[in-house]
Amino acid sequence: MSESSGSGSSGGTGRKRGGLFDDLAGVAGGAFSALAGVRNEAEAMARSQADQMIQRLDLVKREDLDAAMEVARRASDAVAALEARVVALEAHIAGSSQSAPEAGSAAAAETLPPADPAQEGTDDGA
Repeated sequence: MSESSGSGSSGGTGRKRGGLFDDLAGVAGGAFSALAGVRNEAEAMARSQADQMIQRLDLVKREDLDAAMEVARRASDAVAALEARVVALEAHIAGSSQSAPEAGSAAAAETLPPADPAQEGTDDGA
């Protein structure tokens, strides 16, 4: 009878071992999920700290920098075009004043508005 009781006890130990491994697997699975949660929380905190540091350093986002650079490039192009236009206009004015200095003064007189007759009468009396 000792054999039957021995085999019965070994069968009970087998069940306990299976239950023990199941329990260990459950604890390990819970620990892994807890560690994953801790990892996610640590990553979020690190991201938050990095964002705060960036804000303290007054850094800008890449998109904002690219937009500002594009605006500066367009402004530089506009300035270059206006400088070229000014040079061309100065050359045109210099060329027209050298070729006909008398015609330039006559043209300037033609562009003046006509004198007001009422003002001419007061100038003559004074």
